Parts: sequence; C-alpha cells; structure tokens
Amino acid sequence: MHPILKPALRRGWRDLNTVQFGVTPAHARVLGPVDTATGSFLTLLDGTRSLPLLRAEAKGMGLPDGHVDALLRRLDHAGLLDDATGGGPAADALRARPDVMDRLRPDLAALSAVTPRPDDGIRKLAARRATRVRVQGTGRVGAIVASVLSGAGVGQVDVRDGGCVEPWDVAPGGLPAESIGQRRDAAARRAARQAAPGRPPRHPEDRADTEHPLSLVLLTPRDGLDAYAPAPSAAEPLVAAGTPHLYAGVLEGTGVVGPLVLPGVSACAGCLALTETDRDTTWPRMLAQWHSGHRRQVPACDLALATTVAGLVAAHALAFLDGAAPSLTGARWLAAAPRFAWHAQRAPAHPSCPCGASERVKGEDTSVDREPHETMTGVTA
Repeated sequence: MHPILKPALRRGWRDLNTVQFGVTPAHARVLGPVDTATGSFLTLLDGTRSLPLLRAEAKGMGLPDGHVDALLRRLDHAGLLDDATGGGPAADALRARPDVMDRLRPDLAALSAVTPRPDDGIRKLAARRATRVRVQGTGRVGAIVASVLSGAGVGQVDVRDGGCVEPWDVAPGGLPAESIGQRRDAAARRAARQAAPGRPPRHPEDRADTEHPLSLVLLTPRDGLDAYAPAPSAAEPLVAAGTPHLYAGVLEGTGVVGPLVLPGVSACAGCLALTETDRDTTWPRMLAQWHSGHRRQVPACDLALATTVAGLVAAHALAFLDGAAPSLTGARWLAAAPRFAWHAQRAPAHPSCPCGASERVKGEDTSVDREPHETMTGVTA
C-alpha cells in the first residue's frame, strides 16, 4: 500500500491543532488534536511512499512506534485515505494506459471523494470499462447522454434509434452539425466513440451482445411524451429480462429524469400509467389523443434544459453503475421553464400492476421530500 490523503478534499487548519479535510458538509472530515510532528507527517501521505518507508520516516521525525499505523487506521476509518497502487489487476491495467488515465483523473478524484475505502475509487473506475449500457433515443438528450457515459469510462455504450439526424438534433457534446442527414444511431455511436478515453478501436455494434450483459438501459426518446408518460408495452422486454432502465426527456419545456425501474422491485411504466389513471380518470383518453394527434414538428426541447437533463440522468446512471444506492426508484425529478426549480414527484409501485413491485415495497418508506442532514465527522488523532 502507498497511502495518499484523498487529493479531491481540500485541506485547511481550523486552529493550531485541528485540520479539516473537505469543504462541503457531505464529505468534510475534521482531524484533531494534531501535534506539530503529526501535522508534518501528514504531508508525507502523497502516494509516493510505502508503509515501511513511512514508518522509517516517522521514526526519524521522533514519532513513537505504532503511531503511523494507528493514525492510518483512523484516517482509513474516516474515509480520508486512498491507495496510489491499489485496486487489483483491472486498476493496474488502467494505470498502464496514461492516455486514458489522464482523461479520467477528474472522475477518479470524484469517485475517491465519495467512496470510503482506499481503493474503492480506482476499482469502480476500472469496473466501468467492462460495463455495457444501452441508450435508446438519440435526440438532444440521448446523444449527449451516450457521449457523457462513454467519456466517463463506460466501456460499451450501445445506441439505438431510427431515422436520420435533423438540424434540431444537433447539440454541443451530442450530435455535431456535420452529422445532419446521417443515420441517427450511427452518428450518435460515432460521437460516443470520439468522447471515449483512448478511443476504443471498435464500437459496440461490432461486438457480440453476449460479451457483457446489459447493466442499464437509458430510455431517452426524442418525443418527450414517451419519457413523461412511457408506454408500458415498450418496456415489456426489459421488465421480462429483469434489466434496469431509466427514463429521461424534455416535454414542452419540462425536463423529466426518472424513474429508475428495477423490475419487480420498483415502479415501472405500467405503475406510472395506473397511478395517473387513478389521479385522473380521463388520462387514458387524453394520452391517446396526444399520441394520435401528433404531427411531425420540431420538439420544444431547448438546448440548456436538454443538456441539464442529459447531465443529470448520466450522473444518476453512473452512480447506479458504480454501486451507489439508487435514489430514483419510486421517484422522478421534474423542472419546468422558465424557473427550472427541480422538484421530486413520487412514482409508487401500483398494486394492480402485474410487475409485482408493490408487494416488494409494502411497508417501506417511499417519501422523497426529505433532505439528508449532513454533518462533519470528527476524527481524533
């Protein structure tokens, strides 16, 4: 092990004997009391020294035997330590690609800041390289999502859509202007490959679907109505296969992110439809008219909101792939122009839906309007 204090957490001294790591309450930690020699020793935790060398240098600084190991245990317990050489073979292979590693250093720093164990960040980043995700729908939202996931290190980003790129599909970070008139799926796939660190030599369509099972499907339809009120039949293959899927889109100046559907565990598109019908008995009739009366027209999907939705859904997708507890099960987030105030809307599992999720969530707390109370944790040196 080559210990390193998590570089993403800014360091500052609250007083002569107390040091704070991190700024924001969600991840900040306080270490104290810290004597002068221990404070000097902390500067040596930069990932360039092994444990034996650190013990030797601590002895030369007059620190007692066992002090280094006790301090490292406390720092580890507080989630302040990283390991510059840990993570196993997959992490070693990633470090051996400096062209890829340099692109992903901000992502590694972010993962390191929010994961407790010393090698969690690099392990999760390396695991993304073996992950397969599908993005269905490549308008302004979906194409950006595909590029963000690819750029963040997801190894296989499959893209599905039909038709050709229209001028209004173009967006920074998504489909470029030169792709107008080309097949949407091919253009989005090419953009995702160009965003990938290390530029994979082959795109996902060239690989066998069985190389890696699908970890997640992002449903980002160009028609925002299909994200706001998704058709249960469209997701039936995903529910039957047990594949997690997440909805996102923009409809009439309103951004929608979620819900994340864990088949048999959380609310699906069928649950959403039944819940809306319970709230408004005219919902099925209105929905049929909205679909049947649809004319070919430019969607109301302004660039700033589409980019915001794409970034948020990509962030939630990456958190789910990295193993974080999903927060979009049983809920979705909406924001409407011109105020763009995000608010959560419950998406409960419906007892009449054949997906069976309602049985799973009986007795669970599904409220979504609470904010976590964050405090800084103190660590005694």
